[in-house]
Amino acid sequence: MTDTTERPALPDHLSTDERSPHHVAAIFEHDVGIRFNDKERNDVQEYCISEGWIKVPVGNKVDRKGNPLTIKLKGKVEAYYK
Repeated sequence: MTDTTERPALPDHLSTDERSPHHVAAIFEHDVGIRFNDKERNDVQEYCISEGWIKVPVGNKVDRKGNPLTIKLKGKVEAYYK
């Protein structure tokens, strides 16, 4: 798992939601870290590096379909393998 040759390149836009067109299952086989405004974030559900935003859940709130409510935060986004 520490071999970097088998890791796929991190995309510009990635989502943890399996229904999203931006979800890539092969990437989630490895630990992915997100640094937002130079601070480590562990609660990111979606990110876009080129547009500079992340989506994080708002507490324990869910919508009527049971999906967590998210808020979009803008800033400097860096994705990396742990």
